[in-house]
Amino acid sequence: MWHQRFSLLIGYKDLVGSEECPHHCLCYEHSDLVDCRARGFLQVPHGLSHGTWLLDLGGNLMMEVRSRAFAGLWSLRVLVLSDSGIQLLQPEAFYSLSFLEKLDMSRNKLLRLPPDFSHSLSSVRELRLDHNTLERLEVSSLEHLESLEKLDLSHNHITFLQPGAFRGLSRLRHLYLHANQLGAVRHGSLSMLPVLEALQLGQNNITHIDTEALAPLHSLTLLGLEGNQLQHLKFKTFLSLHTAGTHLQLAGNPWNCDCDLHRVFSKLLSVRHLHVDDYHNVTCHEPLQLAGASLAWVDSQLCMAETATVLVITVTVLVTVLAAVVMAEHTRKKNQHGKSWDAESQSQER
Repeated sequence: MWHQRFSLLIGYKDLVGSEECPHHCLCYEHSDLVDCRARGFLQVPHGLSHGTWLLDLGGNLMMEVRSRAFAGLWSLRVLVLSDSGIQLLQPEAFYSLSFLEKLDMSRNKLLRLPPDFSHSLSSVRELRLDHNTLERLEVSSLEHLESLEKLDLSHNHITFLQPGAFRGLSRLRHLYLHANQLGAVRHGSLSMLPVLEALQLGQNNITHIDTEALAPLHSLTLLGLEGNQLQHLKFKTFLSLHTAGTHLQLAGNPWNCDCDLHRVFSKLLSVRHLHVDDYHNVTCHEPLQLAGASLAWVDSQLCMAETATVLVITVTVLVTVLAAVVMAEHTRKKNQHGKSWDAESQSQER
């Protein structure tokens, strides 16, 4: 929390009253840090110094951020707008913040981002939008965040990622999408993220991952898929990851523990650059007799029943075929014997 760091950042300098310090806020001499946290503001206060470097407006009562609310604050590097009940961002809400590096809008009530959301935020390296009520991402809303390295969209209501949803985020390294309502990871939804290292998709409703969905992630080192609705996996889905080492988190899914799943996990565990961090916490949901059992404990037994069934079927087929062959040979000999008897009888009658 930025308001807890003020004293450290300014070296315990004294507070001063300034003509450029908004009423009810705390400003710090020679530091350009302005603390307006939880002061009951309904909108961005006037009277902010053009040299303000950090502005904390968290914990206020602003339902919206008006157009050009921060005009003239060219020096602003950190802006905190968390816990302020914000539901709407007007067009050009962040006008003139071309040098802003961190924007925290977590724990608000945003339903959507305006199309021009990122137009003035090309220098932002960290963006927090977690704990809002976002339902979808428009491609145009994020495309100008060309410096972004960390994006937190966790704890929203996002159900679908459009192809190219993160277009333009070529420097993004950390993407947090856990605790949303995603149902699948589709091909193209994670394209154009060449340096992405960490992707958190846990606690969603994901039931399916397209085989090529992860292929564009050439730098991925951590993939969190825990707590979803996955029952099966395709090995090819992860084989497309060509990083030096990728750590997978797969526990907390309702796995259908059959021989196919055993083969997939066996392959995953055998690939040198893939690491299933929570393998011993992966448990079976189906079949019912294995519910709650650790896959690591039962995996060696999963194919035994299938193998036994195959053997029984194979033996049954072989016995049936053999019986048919024997019966056919018996019939052939009987017919041949009958013909010989007829021929002998005819010869005696002559």
